[in-house]
Amino acid sequence: MAAKAADGGRWEVVKKGRRPGAGGGGRGAGGDRRALGEANGVWKYDLTPPIQTTSTLYERGFEKIMKRQNKEQVPPRAVEPKKPANKKQPKKVAMLTNPSQKQGRFRSLEEALKALDVAALQKELDKSQSVFTGNPSVWLKDLASYLNYKLQAPRSEPTLSQHTHDYPYSLVSRELRGIIRGLLTKAAGSLELFFDHCLFTMLQELDKTPGESLHGYRICIQAILQDKPKIVTTNLGKFLELLRSHQSRPAKCLTIMWALGQAGFGNFTEGLKVWLGIMLPVLGIKSLSPFAIAYLDRLLLMHPNLSKGFGMIGPKDFFPLLDFAYMPNNSLTPSLQEQLCQLFPRLKVLAFGSKPESTLHIYFPSFLSRATPSCPPEMKKQLLSSLTQCLTVDPLSASVWRQLYPKHLSQSSLLLEHLLRSWERIPKKTQASLQESIQSFKVTNQELLKKGIGNTEQVVTCDTACKGLLQQAQGPRPPWIWLLLLLPISAVGLLCYDLQSHSSFQASLTGQLLLSSGLLPAGQYICAKFYSYGLQGYSWLEETLPACSSHLSTVVRPSLQLAWAYTNATASFLSAHCASHLAWFNENLTDTYQRLQIQLPDALHQLLRYLKELLLLLHQSVLQPAWHLLLQALAQAQEHWHEVCRGEVTWNCIKTQLSEAAQWTWLCLQDSTVAFLDWALAMISQQ
Repeated sequence: MAAKAADGGRWEVVKKGRRPGAGGGGRGAGGDRRALGEANGVWKYDLTPPIQTTSTLYERGFEKIMKRQNKEQVPPRAVEPKKPANKKQPKKVAMLTNPSQKQGRFRSLEEALKALDVAALQKELDKSQSVFTGNPSVWLKDLASYLNYKLQAPRSEPTLSQHTHDYPYSLVSRELRGIIRGLLTKAAGSLELFFDHCLFTMLQELDKTPGESLHGYRICIQAILQDKPKIVTTNLGKFLELLRSHQSRPAKCLTIMWALGQAGFGNFTEGLKVWLGIMLPVLGIKSLSPFAIAYLDRLLLMHPNLSKGFGMIGPKDFFPLLDFAYMPNNSLTPSLQEQLCQLFPRLKVLAFGSKPESTLHIYFPSFLSRATPSCPPEMKKQLLSSLTQCLTVDPLSASVWRQLYPKHLSQSSLLLEHLLRSWERIPKKTQASLQESIQSFKVTNQELLKKGIGNTEQVVTCDTACKGLLQQAQGPRPPWIWLLLLLPISAVGLLCYDLQSHSSFQASLTGQLLLSSGLLPAGQYICAKFYSYGLQGYSWLEETLPACSSHLSTVVRPSLQLAWAYTNATASFLSAHCASHLAWFNENLTDTYQRLQIQLPDALHQLLRYLKELLLLLHQSVLQPAWHLLLQALAQAQEHWHEVCRGEVTWNCIKTQLSEAAQWTWLCLQDSTVAFLDWALAMISQQ
């Protein structure tokens, strides 16, 4: 077969037995993809074998089509070194030419994107769509292959951690984005297969040394998941198996995690699904944990509104995160643990959801079982805070605690002591509900001590904490006995001071007050009467008591003796025949007494609290209005007396006015009586 060289214009003889892609510029198996040409003005394709997964129009050679001369197909320049006799020379040429074509063509991705001819890309895509009219997956693969081949820049590390979350798609121009989105819209039904193609091609390139840079495939992945993140989240099981199959290759694992993680930056719910389904299972792996925590940090930072993630994290995901964050000597480094601890409050909000008042009791048992005396201080602080939140927000947590209490005495003692220290910060409503639980704990403690069940030291610690909490719940009781003793002592002290300062009772303020008010003469009269009656009663008792006592002794003594004998017999019979019943009654009486001793002070305290509220209500609703009305009446009376007495209110004026008022009242009463009598006589006379 004769073919004309592209650069010399002379004819060369090609041997019949040589394979078409023997040299191929060192591309190996990819050389057969460059055999796309044009003969007699017509495009020809070898359609005998089926199109492979990685075969695209671009890879088959539409970028490597050379100029036609005399309407004959001319081999590319890279085939020319096949002619020399030295068989090792084609390999050497491949080694020299391949790196210059694949990697390092541009110093940075920015330069590669600036040099990209968007018009040429659009032209080649149009050709692909015209040739493969009903096969949109080929169009997409042509796009990815073209971009990846043209954007050859130095490789970046798999997670692109030194760049923004949308790199390299953020560097793409508006015109190129329009072309990519337009093609993705046309081939919407093949996007899932296209994503798999990009991901698997990236993994294959990582096996090559040196392989191509992967910027083109990364741009395509970001463009797909920007609008269709569910392509990833609907197949998390498949991708997790893929990740586990490459667990010994950290670079591949990080590439997979980066690609799947792009689904979360536009949609928080999908990103959380990716993190829980892909990154949480590999959180303990040393090479993958930094990216997993960094991705979670960036995800929570980009989506501060956590309400879209409520219900995503359940107890089976939450408590492993708690252990990773606070349990020492796990597979995370201290710096990663500290970073996860900083994220934990937001994870807790996501786990508790939009209605924590109905879900926190589900988390209470796991929190309580971890709150052991030997757990680390930071973890203990977090657990006690979470347990208090459960008891405060969800009323069912207290009933769950009562069920778990006998088997979790050491954990309960820590929680009780924490509640005792922070009792003042607990809401009043929660204090009232906790008081019932603490009383039941106290009864349980007494039963455990009586039966000798469990660790005695732990039971005593819990019982001491319960007593302290009950005292805190009851509050400071008013010292009524001391107040009752203080009142007469204060009165006697004031009276003695008054008498001592005025040298006599008549000159003292107390005596003058009693004298002016008329109480002193009345008191003296009453005392004289009591004294005279006392003397008369004493003299009567002296005369009649001896005779009455002798008569009663004579009459009643036989009856009393008989009643005493019957009482002794009854007691003997009861003690002989009812000993078991009496023992049972005694035991029940003791238990009842203990229960009353526990509950009666609380009931009295409750009664005093209700009485206090009642008095407060009376003070606010009755006494204060009555006092204001009294003050108004006194003010009006004072104004009236000033008007009547013409400015100066004296005792003579008041006596005159009172006598006039009494006289007027008497006259009115007389007139009323006379009128009533006249009416009565008239009614009788009519009968």
